[in-house]
Amino acid sequence: MSAPPFPLPSTLQELAGVAVRDLARDFGTPTYVYDAAGITERVARLRAFDVVRYAQKANSNLAVLDLVRRAGALVDAVSAGEIHRALAAGWAASGEPSPIVYTADLFDREALELVLEHGLAVNCGSPDMIDQYGERVDGGEITLRVNPGFGHGHSRKTNTGGPHSKHGIWHEQLEACVARAAHYDLRVTGLHVHIGSGVDMRHLAQVAEACCELAVRTGPGLQSISAGGGLPTRYREGDPEPDIAAYFAIWDGVRERLKRGLGHPVRLEIEPGRFLVAESGWLVTEVRAVKRTSQHTFVLVDAGFNVLARPVLYGAYHPMALVPADADPRPLRDVVVAGPLCESGDIFTQDEGGLVRTQPLPEARVGDLLVIGGAGAYGAVMASNYNSKPLPAEVLLRAGKAQLVRARQTLEDLVRGEIIP
Repeated sequence: MSAPPFPLPSTLQELAGVAVRDLARDFGTPTYVYDAAGITERVARLRAFDVVRYAQKANSNLAVLDLVRRAGALVDAVSAGEIHRALAAGWAASGEPSPIVYTADLFDREALELVLEHGLAVNCGSPDMIDQYGERVDGGEITLRVNPGFGHGHSRKTNTGGPHSKHGIWHEQLEACVARAAHYDLRVTGLHVHIGSGVDMRHLAQVAEACCELAVRTGPGLQSISAGGGLPTRYREGDPEPDIAAYFAIWDGVRERLKRGLGHPVRLEIEPGRFLVAESGWLVTEVRAVKRTSQHTFVLVDAGFNVLARPVLYGAYHPMALVPADADPRPLRDVVVAGPLCESGDIFTQDEGGLVRTQPLPEARVGDLLVIGGAGAYGAVMASNYNSKPLPAEVLLRAGKAQLVRARQTLEDLVRGEIIP
């Protein structure tokens, strides 16, 4: 089993044993490409935890969900659509531990009806969720997502803890929410704490300590704790691999302390999303124009923020590699890589706040391909039809073969469902 290439070389020809030019020829550009072996290996790396629960918002393609399920992971859903996807991918509605958990800060009406119809487990992120669920069921169990009062992340926009975050029940309201649940004969049996995406190991350790303190306050009925997600993902050369063994040891210590205090075992879950899929996904795009201003050389490709929004949202960095159309030697150039959209912000090489930066790449020419790495997470799931661009194809690489797992949208698809009265 070969790991996905990291860091990306300045030029490459293959992804997981498949020629990039063959992928472009067979599926067009832009196209998302996922490596099955890389995703499966990431699930296996977390096996020390009692439950690996995939946060499918990172990548919810049915083929990816099926792959993760077969690797032994359970799943998290944050919407009616994600509930539907989880069921379609083969997870059962009930079991122990719960195969599907609905985690959110609110119930929209459709999601609540699906949760009730299928008897799904619920992780409540607001007091109102407790009321809305409790009024419709005859007792049972829930878990609570708690905001511990602090947060962290690679961007302010991915920080999910602290007083400025909408996520979770504020820690000072924990006891009141436990009592609120008891009013509906609901037992609080689990606690979920997550402070942000892309946090470092030091902050993840702080979460574990906070969870321990909150778990004691939750009461003797606690059966499980969830470390949430947020495991670091490598994007730049020099980014370290997270020390999973050390991280597990921290949480296992918390679990053992709770076991001694409560007098019964406590299940330890982890909820990765980006960690499982980001590095095993790429966006293959074609160079369609190269032009210059007094300050920059722009390499314009046929993918924009409509298919990879992270740079425009967070100033996120993504590694890139050129796939030259010929064997000519190519000197390195500092370039700005941008897309086709009618927006000044449609630039892949930018820092948070929209500051344009350059990236060294071999001299690009029209007809070359460009591979953007780290696109397995928050690529396809955030894609849109902005500028009436069809959604790209999605392709899974397995054992040296490429399989189409989502067809490219057609122009007819773009207007399907629209009505001229």
